[in-house]
Amino acid sequence: MPRALISVTDKSGVADFAAALIAEGYEILSTGGTANALRAAGLAVTDVADVTGFPEMMDGRIKTLHPKIHGGLLADLSNHEHKANLLEAGIEPITILCVNLYAFEKTVTGPHNWEQAVEAIDIGGPAMIRAASKNHAHVWLATDPADYETILAGLSAQNGPEIRRKLAAKAFRHTAYYDSVIARYLTDAVGESPFSETLTLGYRRGTAFRYGENPHQSGALYTDPLGTRGIAQMEKLSGWEVGYNNVNDADGAWELVSDLAAPACAITKHGNPCGVAIAGSYSDSFRAARDADPISAFGGVVAINGVLDLETAQVMCEKGNKLDVIIATDFTEEALALFAAGSFWRTEVRLLRAPLVAPGSSVVVRSVRGGLLAQDSDEDPGLPWEVKTVLTPTDEQMETMRFLWKVIPHVKSNAIVVGVPNLLLGIGAGQMNRVQSVRLAIEQAGDRVKGACLASDAFFPFPDSVETAAAAGISAIVQPGGSKKDADVIAKANELGIAMVFTGVRHFRH
Repeated sequence: MPRALISVTDKSGVADFAAALIAEGYEILSTGGTANALRAAGLAVTDVADVTGFPEMMDGRIKTLHPKIHGGLLADLSNHEHKANLLEAGIEPITILCVNLYAFEKTVTGPHNWEQAVEAIDIGGPAMIRAASKNHAHVWLATDPADYETILAGLSAQNGPEIRRKLAAKAFRHTAYYDSVIARYLTDAVGESPFSETLTLGYRRGTAFRYGENPHQSGALYTDPLGTRGIAQMEKLSGWEVGYNNVNDADGAWELVSDLAAPACAITKHGNPCGVAIAGSYSDSFRAARDADPISAFGGVVAINGVLDLETAQVMCEKGNKLDVIIATDFTEEALALFAAGSFWRTEVRLLRAPLVAPGSSVVVRSVRGGLLAQDSDEDPGLPWEVKTVLTPTDEQMETMRFLWKVIPHVKSNAIVVGVPNLLLGIGAGQMNRVQSVRLAIEQAGDRVKGACLASDAFFPFPDSVETAAAAGISAIVQPGGSKKDADVIAKANELGIAMVFTGVRHFRH
């Protein structure tokens, strides 16, 4: 009688799968909770301990680690010597293995609970999965309830070897992910840098997109089991399906409003903010952010760092608006009903609920051909600011500059932003020279630029940007400093009557 060994954490559909195997003439071997669940379903089960002749011991650490299990999984049934070894040792082959592992990230309850983490590490499960994967020519392997139908259909199919190869590859992805999460947790727990000699990243697919950045590209969203929560943990409440570009733009807007005090609103387009405001209410904040650049806001992504209420929804639904994505920590029932009762874009707009990004550093990765770049996230260290000019900024100017300094890390370099207290007026983003970014930000701000403040993500290499800003009426500038020409830049600011502050921190974003 052929044998199948079933020992799973996720018991979804396992009783039906075992019943189907029994109907095909298989003997079911099992352990612990899985055996109990199968017996409760009225199925005949043989305990692994009855096969090995050893009871489970050491709090369950030892139960499947035995030659009668691993010999049954690893035997090459086309090899006469292997078959002779089985016969001599009294080992029967196991030709179906059904094992999935503890979700380690759900088992540990704290960031540095070392003892709990160690006890949560599965040894026997990965060992059996690897054995069956290695011997996939003779063993069917399920690591996911979705594999059950594949195996049952494959038992009588002509392409069994091809199916088993795919199941083996999937199984190694399963164990690799599992080990990567453990390695990352323990590395953090002992205080080691994540940028070690090897970088293991385990992510679960959250959403498979119809396409990537362009229609000819594939794409998907993967979630980080241990990292900072953010847009990847979004929940779509209504609207069209979410695409790669929607998530990419939404991430920028969500990171930005997470850095701001409530009630803040940010609008992004193609990865850059085009409007940011903090007013007396979310409805007022949206109006102010939209009015900063209504052309770019059309078809944009809107994020507010709180609950979207009916009043805010009504303003968003006013004639002339069209939004692709709206993100909030939650939506009132009245707000959802308003969007649902609308027409045209209002029922199509993607309404996303997401957790705000908590303060703190996380690992950021970017792929390059042949590898990837990894770094800490850009968190401002909050160094003391230094006034470098004869003219000292007023309290209002300092308030404005601190607001702009929270916005600037979210704008692509070379980045310049212009604004007044809690309101972004103009942005110059992604230009090859800094003075051009200054010109673009000033042009977008229009007449409101007079008396406004300006922030730069990096130092000014020459005084020309200060001259351009002064000519437009800019009253104060905040920048990192650090250029060989700092003295010339400061002298020009003094000459032109502009207050200037150095932060000592650069915020490049490429």
